[in-house]
This record gives sequence, C-alpha cells and structure tokens, in this order.
Amino acid sequence: MTDDTVYVTQPTLPPLEEFIPYLRQIWDSKRLTNNGPMHQQLECALREYFRVRDVVLFCNGTVAILAALRALNICGEVITTPFSFVATSHAIRWSGLLPTFVDTAPGSFNIDPDLIERAITPDTVALMPVHCYGYPCDTAAIAEIANRHGLKVIYDAAHAFGVEDHGGSLLAHGDLSVLSFHATKVFTTLEGGAVVCHDEEAKRRLMNVRNFGIANETTVLDTGINGKLNEISAAFGLLQLEHVAGFIESRAAISQRYRDLLSGIPGIWVPPPPEVASANHSYFPVLVTPDFPMGRDALYDFMRANGVHPRRYFYPLITEHSMYRDARGATRSNLPNAAVLSDQILCLPIYPELELAVVESIADLITDAARSSRPPNR
Repeated sequence: MTDDTVYVTQPTLPPLEEFIPYLRQIWDSKRLTNNGPMHQQLECALREYFRVRDVVLFCNGTVAILAALRALNICGEVITTPFSFVATSHAIRWSGLLPTFVDTAPGSFNIDPDLIERAITPDTVALMPVHCYGYPCDTAAIAEIANRHGLKVIYDAAHAFGVEDHGGSLLAHGDLSVLSFHATKVFTTLEGGAVVCHDEEAKRRLMNVRNFGIANETTVLDTGINGKLNEISAAFGLLQLEHVAGFIESRAAISQRYRDLLSGIPGIWVPPPPEVASANHSYFPVLVTPDFPMGRDALYDFMRANGVHPRRYFYPLITEHSMYRDARGATRSNLPNAAVLSDQILCLPIYPELELAVVESIADLITDAARSSRPPNR
C-alpha cells in the first residue's frame, strides 16, 4: 500500500482558477442567497441535464426530503426500506409520518415490491423507495402498486445523480425524486440537494415550503422552512456540472478495475453492474460472505489497520437504531435479506482521483486477507 491513508471517498474539486470568475459575479451582484442568479442558472442547467420538467434546489438532501413530504400534504404511514442512510427515515419521522419497513428483494440492494404490497394498510399514504448505490428500484412494479392503491411515491435518489434507465432519467419516476449534493456525492454543491417534480403545482408547493411558506411581503401560506441554496454553493454546482462527465468516466474505470481484480476471490461477492442505460458508479459495494476466511468486520479492521478505510454502508440497519425498533415491520426476522446485506456489506474506496495502482493495492490487500489461515470471525 501507499503511505497515505485511503478513505472510502474524497471530494473532487475543479481547478480553483475556474471558480474565481463565478465568485466575481457573486461579488458584483451582491446576491448571496434568496433565489439569486446562480441558483436560477443551476436549476435550469440541472433540468436540462436530467431532461426533466422541473428541479427545485435545496440547502441539503435531508431538507429536500422534508420539503417533498410536506409538499405532498400527507398524513399516515410511509413504507420504506431499512437498508439506507438514516436520513431517509428521519425525514419521515420529522414530518409526523410513521415509517413502515419492508425487506429488500433477494439479490438486490433495493426494496422488494412484492413485500410493499403485503405491507399496505388503510393508513398507508406513500412509498419511499431508495435507489441504493445508484441501482434502480423496480420502478414499474412500484408504480403499478402505487396507482392501484392510490399512494404517493417519493424516491430517495440521493445516490442516483445522472443514472438513466432505458426510458431516460431515473429521476423521472414517482411523484417526486430527491437528490443529495453532499460533498461525498458524484455531483456536489458542497452541501445541497434538489427535488425533481413533474407538474406546476408540485413545483409551486416545493418553492413555497423552501421559503418559510411566504407568498409575498405580507402573506404566509404554510409552515415552511428555510431550505434555500446559497449562491456560492450554486456557483460551485455550475462549475461541477462542467466536469461531472469526466468524474463519472473515471469512476467507471475504477469500478471496472475492481471487478477485474475481485471477481474471482472466494467469499467476495461482487454484484453485477446495474442494468441501466447510464450508471454513475457512485459506490463500489461488495459482500463478504461466509466463504471468506474472516468475517466482514474482521476484514474491515484488517483493511483499516493497513491504511484503507472502507465503509459498512449500511450497518446497522435503520431498524436497529433505538428510535425505530418500535416501528411496524422493524423486527430483524421480518427483514432477513436486508439483515444479510447489513452484516456482509463493504463499500470500497472510489472517487475520480483514486489511482488505478492504488485500486490494485486495495485488491491485493483483500487477496492477502483471503489467504489468511485465521478462523472465520462471524
């Protein structure tokens, strides 16, 4: 390995000199926030990039989910997955809604549509699936279920920037799709997020919620929130958008190199690439199965001791945190597939500036662990 610690990700920054002209425009305009010109330009640019009707920017992905739920004006239970970042369920709870958990589909990182059907009750008002790691949910099955039962669908698409299925942008599915532009994501505005919507009324409500519910100088229509994205972050996003195709191309090369090196190691399951027209390679997940000579946590510790910091996204399951153990469907016995994922998952370092020589060293480290004579740690 190299002497430098390798983390699971790091932000890729465009050349600083390219950002200076954007900053000069902000300094000249003296507009720092409140739907300024950079904010408007980025919404327009993203709308064109995704080829969707509307994009509404927010200060971060979690506030974007909160706003999406608020804009739908719903009350009751929301069916979601336990295999996600906690923000997914936190937003449901913060909105006064009740999360209901169903298992992931066999061989998938995403929610099982068949189990969604079984979990629906008279109190169910919406579904919140997650396109985990940029792998698309079964959007056709979810749409059919939602239409038949009169449910709203909000996709947590935090991992899905730029992903396209064979019909176009993955963000075109559902009533709303929510993106995160956090510093760890494929595309970043430092902190930020967005909601993709498909009609004028949804856009109006989202914009209203984003700005305290204010309609005009004397009228407040809703208990909104301050969810606006500032001008510097929006400008950074505009510059990132110029480079993101190259970032994704570099991620694709890293992903393929990992596949070439790891696919033959017993006990390391490398999932097939997502079946999409365009992937973003936002993560590189593998499963450490019982055939490996040490358990997932032992491999995790071994790699960290050797200067490589993978992450166990997502361990533990959301349902194993104290605030969700009483939720409907939260028992581990109800979530056998997700439990296996959580116990075996390991996301390896991937970011555009990660050199292929370092990828090869990481694979060598896993190969060394595979040759270990130590007893399994399960």
